[in-house]
Amino acid sequence: MNRKKLNKLVAWSAVLFFIGTLFPYAYGAVDGSLRKLRTLVDVLEFVKENYVEATDTDQLVSGAIKGVVEELDDFSSYLDPKDYKELKNDTKGEFGGVGMRLQKVDGFITVMTPMPGTPAFKAGIMPQDRILFVDDKDVSDLKLDEAVALMRGKAGSKVKFTISRKNKDGEYEKLPDITLKRDIIVPEVVYHRMLPDHVGYIYLVDFSGHSSDEMKKALADLSKQGMKSLVLDLRFNPGGLLTGAVDIAKLFLPDGKMIVYTQGRKPEYYQEYKTSGDPLYPDIPLAVLINQGSASASEIVSGALQDNHRAVIVGQRSFGKASVQQVMPLSGGAGLRLTIAKYYTPSGKLIQRNYRDKTKAEEGGIFPDVEVKFAPEEEAKVFMQYNDIVYTPGKAAKQPEFKVKDPVLEQAVEILTGKISLEEAQAKAKQARQEKEKAAEKKDDKKAK
Repeated sequence: MNRKKLNKLVAWSAVLFFIGTLFPYAYGAVDGSLRKLRTLVDVLEFVKENYVEATDTDQLVSGAIKGVVEELDDFSSYLDPKDYKELKNDTKGEFGGVGMRLQKVDGFITVMTPMPGTPAFKAGIMPQDRILFVDDKDVSDLKLDEAVALMRGKAGSKVKFTISRKNKDGEYEKLPDITLKRDIIVPEVVYHRMLPDHVGYIYLVDFSGHSSDEMKKALADLSKQGMKSLVLDLRFNPGGLLTGAVDIAKLFLPDGKMIVYTQGRKPEYYQEYKTSGDPLYPDIPLAVLINQGSASASEIVSGALQDNHRAVIVGQRSFGKASVQQVMPLSGGAGLRLTIAKYYTPSGKLIQRNYRDKTKAEEGGIFPDVEVKFAPEEEAKVFMQYNDIVYTPGKAAKQPEFKVKDPVLEQAVEILTGKISLEEAQAKAKQARQEKEKAAEKKDDKKAK
C-alpha cells in the first residue's frame, strides 16, 4: 500500500470513528453525511501531502474534532487527554496545600495571610513573610501561579519552604527551613457582617461543596446578632455545584417549590429540582445582588427566589451561563464535554444566554427587579476590600474597613428597611435608564453632524 493510500485510509478511519463515537445514529443517514464528510477527508489528505511543513494526522484530526464541537456553543468542548485527566481530578473546591494567600510584592512571593487552622497557620508562618525556595527550587523568577503549583500536591505529602522575615530593624533575614505536610484546604467562600438597621449581609464567593454549611453558620451568627432582614450578595459569583445552589435555595423557599428544571432534546434530560421540607428562614425579608459576573448556580438561586416572589433582585443583568454538560470518554484518553440540556427558572425563563445570536439579545440571564448601574472596575473595588482580612497566629483577625461606596448594596438596604418602596426604586431605576438612553442618543446625533 503506497503512502498516499495509507494516509487516506488513516484519515477516513479517524473520521468514521469520530462519527461512530459522537453520533451513534449517523449511519442511518450515511449516504448524505458521508458525501459532506468527503470534503473534510480531502482537506486532511491535501494538507498532509502538501503543507509546507510535515504534519501529524492525529493532530489534524483532533483539530477537526475541536472545530466541530466549538461550532456548537461556547461550553461544549473536546478535551485532549491532559485536559480530560485534569477534569476528572477536579476536587470541587478542595485541594492539597498548606493554606496561604499569596501575592507577588516587590518581586517576591509574599504571604498576605495564612488561613486559620491550616498547616501554614499552625507552623507560625506570618503575614508579609517571603517565600524564597520551595523544595529547594528558587521561586524568585516564577509567576505567582507557577509558585503556587509547586506548593500544592497530594494531601499528606510534604513540602519544604525557605522563608525570610522582617527583623526588628525592618530588614528581611532568612529563617531555618520549614517542612509542612500538605492538607485538604477549604477556601473561605462566605463572608458576613451586620449592617446598620439590623440588616444582615452575606457575600457568597462561589457554590462549592461547603457553601451551604458555611451559609448556615453565617445565618446563625447574624440571627444571634438580631438580624431582621438579609442581603445575599452573588455579584462576581461564577457558580459551582448545582447541589450547592439547590441547598441554599431551600433555606428560604417553602416545601414543594420549584427551584429550577432542565430540558433538552431527549425526554430523559428533563429534570426538576424542588424544595423538600420546611425552610430555616421562611419569612426574613431578602434581597439578592447580582451583576454581569453572576453566573450558573448564582443565576439558579436568584431566578428561583425571584420567580417564587421570595426576594427582590437588585443590580444588573446576570451573565447567562446555565447549561448542562455531559462528559463522555473517548479513545486515547480524550473526552467530550457536550451540552445536552439547559436550565430554566420556575416560570419557564431560559437562563442560558446566546452571545452568538444577536437576535436573541433579550433572552437569557436573570434581569433584576431593580436595576442599578455600577461600573465593573468600581464594583470590583468593593470586593477587593475582602483581601484586607489578615490572620496572624496569636492575634485576632483584622477586619477590613468598607470605605468604597456601593450603590447597589445601598439600594437593597433602603428597600429592605422601608426607606423606599420597591415600586419607587423601580421607577427611579427606569428614569435613570431613560436619561442614560437620551444622553446616548444626543451623543450619537452630535457624531452624525
